[in-house]
Amino acid sequence: MGVKRVSPEEARELMDQQGYAYVDVRSIPEFEAGHPAGAYNVPVLHMGPGGRMAPNPDFLGVMEAGFAKNATIVVGCRSGGRSLQAAMMLAASGFTNVVDQRAGFEGMGPGSEPGWRPKGLPVSLKGDPERTYESLKAKAP
Repeated sequence: MGVKRVSPEEARELMDQQGYAYVDVRSIPEFEAGHPAGAYNVPVLHMGPGGRMAPNPDFLGVMEAGFAKNATIVVGCRSGGRSLQAAMMLAASGFTNVVDQRAGFEGMGPGSEPGWRPKGLPVSLKGDPERTYESLKAKAP
């Protein structure tokens, strides 16, 4: 199943001009260290002991409780891998307007496309309390 992938600048344009919600699928500690301004946090993987990543079994349930299946959503992560995985999961579960922001928040490293932060797009260190994972998960059945 194909998912449209956009640049960080295109993601920002979708947010500003078409009202897309940005869903950051990085772990809670990564999100708290900095994220696109206005982003929601719904981790597709949780960071466990020693930095090991484990699937979040509640990912789809939290997304379905927080967003309509026809909501316009940009999904992003650190470098583009987790967000593509999350976008494909969402599309497969019936979400119809999901795009993946390639290059993620940081980019994939030297010589690759820079991510959201290196492009100089708006970053926040403080999340809106209604957009944190804890708040969104509390709304899920």
